Amino acid sequence: MSRIGKKAVPVPAGVTATIADKVLSVKGPKGTLSMPLADEIAYDVQPDAIGVTPANDTKRARSFWGMQRTLVQNLVTGVTTGFSKKLVITGVGYRAAAQGKTLKLQLGYSHDVNIDVPEGIEVKTPDATTVEISGSDKQKVGQLAAEIRRWRKPEPYKGKGIKYDGEFIFRKEGKKK
Repeated sequence: MSRIGKKAVPVPAGVTATIADKVLSVKGPKGTLSMPLADEIAYDVQPDAIGVTPANDTKRARSFWGMQRTLVQNLVTGVTTGFSKKLVITGVGYRAAAQGKTLKLQLGYSHDVNIDVPEGIEVKTPDATTVEISGSDKQKVGQLAAEIRRWRKPEPYKGKGIKYDGEFIFRKEGKKK
Protein backbone atom coordinates (compact mmCIF):
# COMPACT_ATOMS: atom_id res chain seq x y z
CA MET A 1 0.00 0.00 0.00
CA SER A 2 1.26 3.43 -0.88
CA ARG A 3 1.09 5.80 2.07
CA ILE A 4 1.40 8.81 -0.22
CA GLY A 5 -1.15 7.48 -2.71
CA LYS A 6 -3.83 6.96 -0.06
CA LYS A 7 -4.13 10.70 0.55
CA ALA A 8 -6.27 12.69 -1.85
CA VAL A 9 -4.69 15.81 -3.37
CA PRO A 10 -6.54 18.86 -1.99
CA VAL A 11 -7.65 21.37 -4.62
CA PRO A 12 -7.67 24.95 -3.25
CA ALA A 13 -10.28 27.55 -4.12
CA GLY A 14 -9.74 29.12 -7.55
CA VAL A 15 -8.27 25.93 -9.04
CA THR A 16 -10.22 23.63 -11.36
CA ALA A 17 -9.28 20.14 -12.53
CA THR A 18 -10.77 18.31 -15.52
CA ILE A 19 -10.15 15.04 -17.35
CA ALA A 20 -10.59 14.90 -21.13
CA ASP A 21 -9.07 12.46 -23.67
CA LYS A 22 -6.87 10.72 -21.05
CA VAL A 23 -5.31 14.08 -20.04
CA LEU A 24 -5.66 15.71 -16.63
CA SER A 25 -5.74 19.52 -16.89
CA VAL A 26 -5.39 21.78 -13.85
CA LYS A 27 -6.14 25.49 -14.21
CA GLY A 28 -5.27 28.10 -11.60
CA PRO A 29 -4.01 31.64 -11.07
CA LYS A 30 -0.52 30.88 -12.50
CA GLY A 31 -1.78 29.21 -15.68
CA THR A 32 -2.77 25.77 -16.90
CA LEU A 33 -0.79 22.53 -16.59
CA SER A 34 -1.68 19.11 -17.97
CA MET A 35 -0.37 15.57 -17.81
CA PRO A 36 -1.25 12.33 -19.62
CA LEU A 37 -3.03 9.77 -17.45
CA ALA A 38 -1.59 6.32 -16.78
CA ASP A 39 -3.83 3.38 -17.72
CA GLU A 40 -2.94 1.52 -14.50
CA ILE A 41 -4.33 4.31 -12.28
CA ALA A 42 -7.92 5.46 -11.68
CA TYR A 43 -8.39 9.19 -11.08
CA ASP A 44 -11.37 10.62 -9.17
CA VAL A 45 -11.81 14.37 -9.68
CA GLN A 46 -13.99 16.09 -7.07
CA PRO A 47 -14.47 19.88 -6.67
CA ASP A 48 -12.26 19.96 -3.55
CA ALA A 49 -9.89 16.99 -4.07
CA ILE A 50 -8.38 14.62 -6.64
CA GLY A 51 -8.19 10.96 -5.63
CA VAL A 52 -5.67 8.53 -7.11
CA THR A 53 -6.12 4.74 -6.80
CA PRO A 54 -4.72 1.70 -8.63
CA ALA A 55 -7.12 0.50 -11.36
CA ASN A 56 -6.18 -3.15 -10.80
CA ASP A 57 -4.12 -5.25 -8.38
CA THR A 58 -0.97 -5.65 -10.47
CA LYS A 59 2.51 -4.82 -9.24
CA ARG A 60 2.88 -2.19 -11.98
CA ALA A 61 -0.32 -0.40 -10.88
CA ARG A 62 0.80 -0.39 -7.24
CA SER A 63 4.24 0.94 -8.18
CA PHE A 64 2.73 3.79 -10.26
CA TRP A 65 0.27 4.78 -7.52
CA GLY A 66 2.43 7.05 -5.30
CA MET A 67 4.30 8.58 -8.23
CA GLN A 68 1.10 9.53 -10.06
CA ARG A 69 -0.31 11.11 -6.90
CA THR A 70 2.88 13.16 -6.52
CA LEU A 71 2.68 14.29 -10.16
CA VAL A 72 -0.92 15.43 -9.61
CA GLN A 73 0.20 17.29 -6.45
CA ASN A 74 2.95 19.02 -8.47
CA LEU A 75 0.36 20.21 -11.01
CA VAL A 76 -1.83 21.71 -8.25
CA THR A 77 1.15 23.33 -6.49
CA GLY A 78 2.49 24.68 -9.80
CA VAL A 79 -0.70 26.53 -10.73
CA THR A 80 -1.13 27.98 -7.21
CA THR A 81 2.33 28.91 -5.86
CA GLY A 82 4.84 27.73 -8.49
CA PHE A 83 8.34 26.36 -8.03
CA SER A 84 11.74 28.03 -7.78
CA LYS A 85 15.42 27.12 -7.63
CA LYS A 86 18.32 29.36 -6.65
CA LEU A 87 21.85 28.87 -7.98
CA VAL A 88 24.98 30.45 -6.48
CA ILE A 89 28.06 31.06 -8.66
CA THR A 90 31.45 30.95 -6.94
CA GLY A 91 34.75 31.83 -8.61
CA VAL A 92 36.87 34.78 -9.63
CA GLY A 93 35.37 36.42 -12.71
CA TYR A 94 32.33 34.13 -12.81
CA ARG A 95 29.19 36.18 -13.49
CA ALA A 96 25.60 35.83 -14.69
CA ALA A 97 23.25 38.34 -16.30
CA ALA A 98 19.66 37.84 -17.47
CA GLN A 99 18.94 39.63 -20.74
CA GLY A 100 15.32 39.10 -21.80
CA LYS A 101 14.82 35.41 -22.68
CA THR A 102 18.57 34.68 -22.55
CA LEU A 103 20.85 34.02 -19.60
CA LYS A 104 24.44 35.15 -20.23
CA LEU A 105 27.09 33.36 -18.14
CA GLN A 106 30.79 34.19 -17.89
CA LEU A 107 32.41 31.06 -16.48
CA GLY A 108 36.10 31.34 -17.34
CA TYR A 109 35.79 30.04 -20.88
CA SER A 110 37.14 32.01 -23.84
CA HIS A 111 33.52 32.75 -24.80
CA ASP A 112 30.32 33.64 -22.97
CA VAL A 113 27.74 30.92 -22.45
CA ASN A 114 24.26 31.95 -23.64
CA ILE A 115 21.36 29.83 -22.41
CA ASP A 116 17.88 30.29 -23.90
CA VAL A 117 15.14 30.32 -21.26
CA PRO A 118 12.17 28.06 -22.17
CA GLU A 119 8.61 29.38 -22.39
CA GLY A 120 6.87 29.59 -19.00
CA ILE A 121 10.11 29.94 -17.02
CA GLU A 122 11.38 33.18 -15.51
CA VAL A 123 15.07 33.79 -14.74
CA LYS A 124 16.27 36.65 -12.52
CA THR A 125 19.77 37.68 -11.48
CA PRO A 126 19.50 39.81 -8.30
CA ASP A 127 23.29 40.13 -8.31
CA ALA A 128 26.12 38.91 -10.53
CA THR A 129 26.60 35.62 -8.61
CA THR A 130 22.99 34.54 -8.03
CA VAL A 131 20.49 33.06 -10.49
CA GLU A 132 16.85 32.57 -9.49
CA ILE A 133 14.72 30.30 -11.69
CA SER A 134 10.94 30.19 -11.19
CA GLY A 135 7.94 28.78 -13.03
CA SER A 136 4.83 26.67 -12.67
CA ASP A 137 6.27 23.40 -14.10
CA LYS A 138 8.54 21.67 -11.57
CA GLN A 139 10.24 19.53 -14.22
CA LYS A 140 11.16 22.50 -16.45
CA VAL A 141 12.49 24.55 -13.52
CA GLY A 142 14.66 21.67 -12.28
CA GLN A 143 15.86 20.80 -15.78
CA LEU A 144 16.96 24.36 -16.54
CA ALA A 145 18.76 24.58 -13.18
CA ALA A 146 20.56 21.30 -13.92
CA GLU A 147 21.58 22.49 -17.41
CA ILE A 148 23.00 25.74 -16.02
CA ARG A 149 24.86 23.85 -13.26
CA ARG A 150 26.32 21.42 -15.80
CA TRP A 151 28.48 24.17 -17.35
CA ARG A 152 30.66 24.41 -14.21
CA LYS A 153 29.97 21.81 -11.53
CA PRO A 154 31.36 22.73 -8.10
CA GLU A 155 34.82 21.29 -7.62
CA PRO A 156 36.02 20.04 -4.21
CA TYR A 157 39.45 21.73 -3.99
CA LYS A 158 38.74 25.45 -4.37
CA GLY A 159 34.91 25.32 -4.28
CA LYS A 160 34.57 27.10 -7.63
CA GLY A 161 31.55 26.45 -9.81
CA ILE A 162 27.76 26.68 -9.85
CA LYS A 163 25.88 25.10 -6.94
CA TYR A 164 22.34 25.04 -5.63
CA ASP A 165 21.61 27.41 -2.74
CA GLY A 166 22.10 25.44 0.47
CA GLU A 167 24.07 22.63 -1.21
CA PHE A 168 27.10 21.44 0.75
CA ILE A 169 30.25 20.79 -1.26
CA PHE A 170 32.63 18.39 0.48
CA ARG A 171 36.02 20.10 0.38
CA LYS A 172 39.26 18.16 -0.08
CA GLU A 173 42.72 19.02 1.10
CA GLY A 174 45.26 19.77 -1.59
CA LYS A 175 48.47 17.88 -2.36
CA LYS A 176 51.03 17.91 0.48
CA LYS A 177 54.67 18.89 -0.03
